[in-house]
Amino acid sequence: MDSPSAFQAALQAAFQSALGHLESLRDRPVAATVSLSELRAKLAKPLNDHGLAPEEVVRDLVDDTQGGLLGSAGGRFFAWAIGGSLPAALAADWLTAAWDQNAALFACAPSAAVVEEVTGAWLKDLLAIPASASFAFVSGCQMAHTTCLAAARHALLQERGWDVERNGLCGAPPIRVLASNRHGSIERTIRLLGIGEGNVCDLAVDDREQTTPAVLEAALASAPGAATIVVLQAGDLNSGSFDNYHALIPIARRHRAWVHVDGAFGLWAGASPRYRHLVEGVELADSWATDGHKWLNVPYDSGYAFVARPEAHRAAMSHRAPYLVHDQDARDQIDWNPEWSRRARGFATYAAIRQLGRIGVADLIDRCCEHARTLVEGIGHLDGAEVLWRSQINQGLVRFRDPRLGAGEEDHDRFTDAAIARVLEGGEAFFAGTNWHGRRAMRVSVLNWQTSPADVARAIAAF
Repeated sequence: MDSPSAFQAALQAAFQSALGHLESLRDRPVAATVSLSELRAKLAKPLNDHGLAPEEVVRDLVDDTQGGLLGSAGGRFFAWAIGGSLPAALAADWLTAAWDQNAALFACAPSAAVVEEVTGAWLKDLLAIPASASFAFVSGCQMAHTTCLAAARHALLQERGWDVERNGLCGAPPIRVLASNRHGSIERTIRLLGIGEGNVCDLAVDDREQTTPAVLEAALASAPGAATIVVLQAGDLNSGSFDNYHALIPIARRHRAWVHVDGAFGLWAGASPRYRHLVEGVELADSWATDGHKWLNVPYDSGYAFVARPEAHRAAMSHRAPYLVHDQDARDQIDWNPEWSRRARGFATYAAIRQLGRIGVADLIDRCCEHARTLVEGIGHLDGAEVLWRSQINQGLVRFRDPRLGAGEEDHDRFTDAAIARVLEGGEAFFAGTNWHGRRAMRVSVLNWQTSPADVARAIAAF
């Protein structure tokens, strides 16, 4: 009889532990149950001189992390925009690690290259992005923004006679950014690309959390001819609001600005016939960024960048060296991605889309939106609670008022945070607070494929 594989014991231990974790999510507390000091005491072991059996390492890791893992993979996590993992996507991600492909070139990972090629086309179809757009599979929306705005930087400076890839930014014409409902990942991208936060102007929004045509027109006209990136929102992190692309993008185009759409989760509205109207006109933009590990429910390390001008995208990213092997017909990922050695991210996305199909993706989006509405209205109608923002898609805001006579806004802020903390302590659901228009609020966000009406009822009952 052949001896067991060197991998067998460790992988079996990991499989059993992973299955136990996933199957217990409905019954376990969603929040962490151990403190920082307890985790450090368990995990900060002395560095060992001699090696350990792989299965022992795995079992110790499982034991020592218990209580410090959030139930964010399950259906009762409603805090940040975090999805779960579909079964096919999770299995494909395990295979991705086992196959251990360097998805930089077709030459070193042929199947990975073709899977990304196919899946990129599927994503553009689902999200109503022009089929001619280029794309990149990156680590998340943060790097999707960076990839897209690197292409924007190239195009805007090339139009002004400056080769940024060769000459850098020292002495280059300045680039300004006009942003609607800017997320922190945009700020970080601006810093990474050397554009600088001082060159960002946050556009005013109306009572629908949208930038108006008049506001954008005035901002663009204030510096005619300036190299400008306009960042529009598809699903604000608090309100879930969408800008009016039909009204705004033609204005930006008239001023020769590059339009980038931050659609970390909201761009997925385009995959649902029920919510597609929210992104009408978004196809007119120059670039788009979204996540797979949010609404598509693939494991983390999955974001997508799309660029309407492939030549600018490729110029900002591509690299050639004598020892690299490039294929004339195949798509080499290094031409479109900021990374060199990289995980073969396409496998998990490919599997997720095949598991769901077009109708299944739409159903997932619709169900999450319905659950978000039920949560916001159900909690908001409780005595002492109020709805600050009704769910347009999968996001909403609720506030809790201090019942004491004479309580002021600061008291309501503290009471809101205290109410959230009590629910987290009880373990029934996980929510988080946010600042919105100068007040503390509880953000409701639903993106997990496993969330059920029973999960929603448990969360409302907890409050």
